[in-house]
Amino acid sequence: MKTAEGLKDIIKPENLVYRKSSLITDKPFSYCPGCGHGTTHRIIAEVIEEENLAENTIGVCPVGCSVLMYDFLDLDIQQAAHGRAPAVATAIKRLMPEKFVFTYQGDGDLAAIGTSETIHACNRGENILIVFINNGIYGMTGGQMAPTTLEGMKSSTSPYGRDVKMMGNPLKMTELVAMLPGTCYVTRQSVHTPAAVRKAKKAIKKAVGYQKKGMGTCFIEIVSNCPSGWKMTPVESNKWMEENMFAYYKPGDLKVPAESDADAENKNEQ
Repeated sequence: MKTAEGLKDIIKPENLVYRKSSLITDKPFSYCPGCGHGTTHRIIAEVIEEENLAENTIGVCPVGCSVLMYDFLDLDIQQAAHGRAPAVATAIKRLMPEKFVFTYQGDGDLAAIGTSETIHACNRGENILIVFINNGIYGMTGGQMAPTTLEGMKSSTSPYGRDVKMMGNPLKMTELVAMLPGTCYVTRQSVHTPAAVRKAKKAIKKAVGYQKKGMGTCFIEIVSNCPSGWKMTPVESNKWMEENMFAYYKPGDLKVPAESDADAENKNEQ
């Protein structure tokens, strides 16, 4: 058994496989066990630190579970009214174009009360990154049905499951914004496995590069789980997400700039 003194010879920077980002505060995450918010926070922090953007980053968080981000990331973060994060981010980026600006929003915020702000910011091509956490439910306020709730999916306000004849179809925001001329990079990812985390982090890093080039709006959807709202264990919720959420919200790139790494890779494969 190694003593504390003995471990000092092993725990060296060159031996570390994973190092916690210095932008993560010491405050313990208060998200429910198994929730994807904490993992997404970490990879955002890692990308910002790796790109040396900490002093030049401004995040915008509205109402919902996303609003807790300012407790956990040591960054300049501005709170916005419910659904208004893209509008606030637009103002910040136009006033301070040298800053890296991103919003961090849930589906109840972005796809419901914030639908207008989201669509118009993307249509204008505001040079910001929108990170969209889609867990198909209102997580913070009691598990109500959201615009993204799947057909037949139960919630506190749809206890018998979502009836599309009465409540409409689940809203695919990522497909909607991908059609708009102002968006340059639109992708759907997840963070439920190590491989998925790597892909999501790579997507965020790409979005940073596109914003530096002033190429328009980047939109990254993270399909996530909500163990508490879904009334499942973390393991059960991840399995349910893979079997149900991914069938409707398919992961992958929906829109990529012509000069992107993805296109270059496709050309090499051909």
